[in-house]
Amino acid sequence: MNKRTGLLLINLGTPDSPKVKDVRPYLTEFLNDPRVIDINPILRAILVNLIIVPFRAPKSAKVYKELFELYDGKSPLLVYGYKVRDMLRGQLTGIEGHDVDVELAMRYGNPSLNEVCARMEKAGYDQVIVLPMFPQYASASTGSALEKAMRLIRKWYVIPEVKVISQYWDDPGYIDTVVDRAKAFDLKAYDHILFSYHGLPVRQVDKIYEDRRCANHSCESEINDENRWCYKATCYATTRLIAERLGLEEKDYTVCFQSRLDKKWLEPFSDKVVEEWGKKGAKKLLAFSPAFVADCLETTIEIGDEYTEILQEHGGEKVELVPSLNDHPIWVNSLERMVRERL
Repeated sequence: MNKRTGLLLINLGTPDSPKVKDVRPYLTEFLNDPRVIDINPILRAILVNLIIVPFRAPKSAKVYKELFELYDGKSPLLVYGYKVRDMLRGQLTGIEGHDVDVELAMRYGNPSLNEVCARMEKAGYDQVIVLPMFPQYASASTGSALEKAMRLIRKWYVIPEVKVISQYWDDPGYIDTVVDRAKAFDLKAYDHILFSYHGLPVRQVDKIYEDRRCANHSCESEINDENRWCYKATCYATTRLIAERLGLEEKDYTVCFQSRLDKKWLEPFSDKVVEEWGKKGAKKLLAFSPAFVADCLETTIEIGDEYTEILQEHGGEKVELVPSLNDHPIWVNSLERMVRERL
């Protein structure tokens, strides 16, 4: 009898459409997550539900409309998410002694974790592998996805063996995919290169450490036993691996963090780095976004469009975006290998 395995891929999420009526509940669910905005619950409820969402939803809807139009009215997270799911279903078929099903869920929005986990419970798996689509661990992304998945699975009447893949920033296939994406660009044609990661409040990386001070742990220069789960440290480590493969020197690139909400987030801020290089006379910048496995609002619009506007305002011409992993065969093969190793 074959061992039955359910593979659960989890990405962040997307509104069902770019209409305000769909963006509003998506933002409400996302920003009310205590791992995303980790402050006093009463203050978070007031801040999110009475201030952020009412004002941000209409603005975000306009930007999502621009994004969805590039993908025939669909979310790229879903477009690429389903492609990767279907490719993995094919590649994980026919393994001797194993039957593997692959499901895709979103932490916020649809297909919801509630819906997908309910379907997986009925399948009666011998084991479940949970794979959040975030290469670098962060409490607000991987931590939140895993917490909810485990909260749902623990309610199953029969709880199978559960395996978790928490981070894979140093996975050879992941790095190979980013490097292969770079082959479409002449790196020497750019004045500078950005490795732009999604930002986090400094307090969230501080919580990793016993002394509550990320700044005390050499996160920009090394990975060690103390900082191996620090998002900032793994972002810098990811960049070093990619830069080495591309033959880049430290002077050629900057690690930076985007999408900040206030000044107490990880620095340097990506938009400010773009501005500074514009003021220095840079005409063309190239941006990698290694924290995102699929193109989305933060890559296509924020980096591809908004950062170009910032550069142009300061005398430059273009910020070009290296596409995310999306449905690249090397990336899918890497995911397949991660799963096979855990069967």
